[in-house]
Amino acid sequence: MGHWICCFCIRVAELLMLLLVLALNCNSSTAATASPTAPHAKPSYSFGRTFLGLDKCNACIGTSICKKFFKEEIRFDTWLSSHLKLPPSYLLSYLGNYTDDTKSWRMVDITRLTTKYQHDRADKRICTSLLKTKTCSLEHALRRTPRFQKWLRAKRLTPDLVQGLPSPLLRCPSQRLLDRIVRRYAEVPDAGSIYMDHLTDQDKLRLLYTLSVNSHPILLQIFPDVEGWPFPRYLGSCGRLVVSASTRPLRDFYGADPEVAADLALQLLAVLRSMGTNDLNYFFYFTHVDAGTFGVFSNGHLFIRDASTLGIIDKEEGNQLIDSQQEYKDIFSCLTVDCQSAFVSCNSIREKHSLVMVCQELLPKLLKGKFLQPVQEKIDSFLQHCASGFADDQGTNKAIAELAELLKPLRSCDSRFAYRYPDCKYSDKY
Repeated sequence: MGHWICCFCIRVAELLMLLLVLALNCNSSTAATASPTAPHAKPSYSFGRTFLGLDKCNACIGTSICKKFFKEEIRFDTWLSSHLKLPPSYLLSYLGNYTDDTKSWRMVDITRLTTKYQHDRADKRICTSLLKTKTCSLEHALRRTPRFQKWLRAKRLTPDLVQGLPSPLLRCPSQRLLDRIVRRYAEVPDAGSIYMDHLTDQDKLRLLYTLSVNSHPILLQIFPDVEGWPFPRYLGSCGRLVVSASTRPLRDFYGADPEVAADLALQLLAVLRSMGTNDLNYFFYFTHVDAGTFGVFSNGHLFIRDASTLGIIDKEEGNQLIDSQQEYKDIFSCLTVDCQSAFVSCNSIREKHSLVMVCQELLPKLLKGKFLQPVQEKIDSFLQHCASGFADDQGTNKAIAELAELLKPLRSCDSRFAYRYPDCKYSDKY
């Protein structure tokens, strides 16, 4: 009997041991199966209100595209990876990717109105000059200013409301231009009226702040690319960041092949021609140009990449501010520039103004040493004559046509110029 009980106990012990081993194997197998999924946990950008500039609103551009940032439908890296950290906040612009369906992505430019240093300096100036403190609520401080109180009472954006603002866009304002700004202001959902009834107090402050710091996003909104204007598409803003279609700066093409350089120079001349002659009778002029002013899309099409230095004169209505009004200055006049800076008189702008700048700063770098003689010598001679301001009274359109005739035979028709290919095979236009 004792022997039977002993055997039974041994068998039970063996069975329990077997069950224990099977349980351990099962757990380890489950762990082995589960462990590879851990790296697939989707990390996300840790967006901060400070990085985007949302903590400064309504002293900001707007919020129309914020959802895309937080849903990771706009990313700050070229590899479409969400595990990377946000880039440094001190940069003026960033390369990003944008999607509407999470499947197809396109390149975008993400830019600030000005550098973070200048933003911080302007914020401090607002607090110290208006409230006599080092830090403050920017919105509270700006709302108290006489200018913004006039904006709150106004039904329509009139020239006296923008007098003294440093933006070249508003140096020579007409009522027709200001109506266009309000009617096409894209940071509000129900734009379309020339009256400001559809703008909330917050909307008005955002519009005034943007016009005071950098009018680039406003120009992209009121002269959209879909209507044939030479600007990249405005996609929206979040805080103090603007998102637009991506272009490569012209400086990247200074070492391009001769036929590419000739093509870009011809496009540049065409843009300058349209700035002086267009259906709306606006005369566009630059106050400054550099290697980042123009940009080139992936299809080879050239656009104005940075519109912050563009001024506009209305050839129909003319300038509706007298010089004394232009010299009026307040805190909004001094957010990004020295308050002592003198404004350029509208009457001093000549038709050839922008062409001379481009001949001085851009075309020599783009076309230097690219072509065989005697063509190169003729191009160099023209650029020297142009850069000196045309001593004779040669018209701008005539000068542009003269250089264009030299360049047209030098460009080619192939897939590198997708914006006009294969049309260039069949049309004399190209």
